[in-house]
Amino acid sequence: MRFRALLASSVATIAIAACHNRSSTDEHMAHMSGGDVAAPNASTSAAQGNPALPPSNNAAAARLAASPRHGEWVKLAWEAGSPDSLMAWIVYPSTANARTPVVVVVHEIFGLSTWVRGVADQVAAEGFIAIAPDLVSRVRGGPSTTELSGDSARKLIAGVGTTERNRGIIAAARYAMSQPSAAPRYAVIGYCWGGSTVWAHAVNGGTTGYSGGVAYYGLPYMNGALPNGDSLAKITKPVMLLSGSKDARIGAAMPAVDSAMKASGKSYLGINYQGAIHGFLRAQNDPKAQRDEPEEQANLTATKDAWPRTLEFLRRNLR
Repeated sequence: MRFRALLASSVATIAIAACHNRSSTDEHMAHMSGGDVAAPNASTSAAQGNPALPPSNNAAAARLAASPRHGEWVKLAWEAGSPDSLMAWIVYPSTANARTPVVVVVHEIFGLSTWVRGVADQVAAEGFIAIAPDLVSRVRGGPSTTELSGDSARKLIAGVGTTERNRGIIAAARYAMSQPSAAPRYAVIGYCWGGSTVWAHAVNGGTTGYSGGVAYYGLPYMNGALPNGDSLAKITKPVMLLSGSKDARIGAAMPAVDSAMKASGKSYLGINYQGAIHGFLRAQNDPKAQRDEPEEQANLTATKDAWPRTLEFLRRNLR
């Protein structure tokens, strides 16, 4: 049963974090600090930011509150016949075009946050049906609209393996594609833990209608410093990886990923934005507790290039 969303009471102070691979079912669990973002206040949270870009962390709550688009919480079965369900946030574009493609938005290690819902709203603003599943629904005890704290989500998310992530994405995609105005095609975009999940979904092959994925600062499963070539060989749809050069671990791995994807003849593009941090799309130019204007500008510059590239990718592969 559908019901309208209540906005989260606040946007928590977020640590923009770098990710580490550990295993094929427990990727990107451990984080090292990449710089703290200042908690929002009346002046920052009131600003909605650039309407052509997703909101930053500090602007997300205000952007959602002002959105003219219809967004709502929905409970989905993990799969047909399953007694268990997961929660998802779905947003519809303002114009009711027939046969609208679907984009599944995969959250970070911090769970389904106000910011991720803000990204989904921006995806819908661009003419797609956007759905963001809460992939920690099972391990948190069941579907809920209550936003977890970042620390709580990080502790729980270690219990969400690759198989479960794929099940959740497929459930969300099938639900969204079943809507009367939807086209039978979907793509996936994800951030950090969600970025590695994009790769896992590409390797898994998704479900009928899967058309490609955009991974923000998330790697495929790695064997040490090298990607698993056998896994990447299974990919049949385009993938794009967007990261920041201050995430040294991902930056160091990107040439090997590029080589492996090219060697397998895959459709792939990787971009490492100079001076941007892990989590640049969320950070943008939100002021840090200790200001770093060059870094903040680099994050915003990366966002201004990465987001149009993401939209072009979605439109090209979902047409």
